[in-house]
Amino acid sequence: MSEPSEVEARFDAEGKITLLSFTWRGSRLQVTGQGREWEAEDGRHFLVMTTGERIFELAYESKNNIWRVVKIPESKLIA
Repeated sequence: MSEPSEVEARFDAEGKITLLSFTWRGSRLQVTGQGREWEAEDGRHFLVMTTGERIFELAYESKNNIWRVVKIPESKLIA
């Protein structure tokens, strides 16, 4: 599962990306913590925590300047 997202982030001179917020299903979510990050074929991936301690995986494809929500909290998958 992957959804396009608008992301508010800071890029520093050394290339470090600090994520501040992102949109998911029409809602703007504030990033309260940022964890592991890694490079993959489809871009740079980040694990972030939002309010309510929900953890999301975001991916950034720098070539096309596209952000995506790659993984959402398991609790949101339950109907």
